[in-house]
Amino acid sequence: MLFGYARVSTASQNPDHQIDALLRAGVERDNVYLDRASGAKASRPQFDIVLRMLRSGDTLKVTRLDRLSRSVLHLVTLGAELRMRGIGLHVIEQGIDTDTMEGRAMFGMLSVLAELQRELIVANTNDGLAAARTRGRVGGRRPRLTADQAALAQQLYDAREKTVQQIADLFGVPRSTVYGHLDRDKTVPRQPRKLVVLKP
Repeated sequence: MLFGYARVSTASQNPDHQIDALLRAGVERDNVYLDRASGAKASRPQFDIVLRMLRSGDTLKVTRLDRLSRSVLHLVTLGAELRMRGIGLHVIEQGIDTDTMEGRAMFGMLSVLAELQRELIVANTNDGLAAARTRGRVGGRRPRLTADQAALAQQLYDAREKTVQQIADLFGVPRSTVYGHLDRDKTVPRQPRKLVVLKP
């Protein structure tokens, strides 16, 4: 028996393309199961139902591998489970059919390549961070005030010449940015110094 599984990440996404492809691939409409959930979520009720329904000799059809999972580890584990249970997997758009020797080999190669890609991304990210650290840079958002601007903001604040809002307007940044550059050990909210007008 043929079973189809489709998944969209949000309620606003349209699953019709996937469902139509599954129907063209020979799956009866009553045997098409749809989840509206992120691929990263462990709980997908309709997918769990499909796994319980599948029996040896059945075939599970999806449009693409990422409809099953975005996790390489989960894909590899799922593929092994289906093979042990005697259940075929047919990925329509990627031409993978584990009922054939070529399809099983293709599934294995895609899994290996996906894992390699993930490891390369991690390695490149780590290399970039290490190179930045050797040049004195650290991760995170770049400060919106330069060192000179931050020093001037502190002087204006300490002299009580301007409010934080006035300092923020001067540099074109939010008040939170100004507070973030002030010396927290010495800084307390205050109003600008009032000018004393001497009467003649």
